[in-house]
Amino acid sequence: MCDYSLHNVATRPAQIEDKLVTTKFNNSITRGFAAVGEPHVAVCLLPGTEIAFDQNLECEPWFGVGILANKKIGQQLARFRQINTHNAMTHHDALEFPDGEVVLVSRLCEGQRATVLQLPAGVACRNCGGDRRRTAASRILVFDLIAQTDTR
Repeated sequence: MCDYSLHNVATRPAQIEDKLVTTKFNNSITRGFAAVGEPHVAVCLLPGTEIAFDQNLECEPWFGVGILANKKIGQQLARFRQINTHNAMTHHDALEFPDGEVVLVSRLCEGQRATVLQLPAGVACRNCGGDRRRTAASRILVFDLIAQTDTR
């Protein structure tokens, strides 16, 4: 997660088992993830990072913020990705859910907690101050959890 609107915020790369909270950063117009206990440092998620929220996710509506009710996603597991990368002046950071729904991170309601379950294999973080390379041998099969969650 190194969205253009977080360039004035301190960042660090995500690690497996990081406890995150959705946060609005002081020096930014957007929201992102901070580690619990580090509210002023954005945690950089790489595309393919898998996270699990403590509760079903909620986000703000596309329009009518403050007027319309928040949207309840009804999902707890998500994979981080970037969208609209061809447009430099828009938010790119998003979460994709097992049902295919994609939600911009900037729309997430503040204060929601999540845990990093898995980092992508063989990918390095170029913009967040660290190398997060992983091998395929160390990959955890997290989306098996999705099938188990969907059957409950």
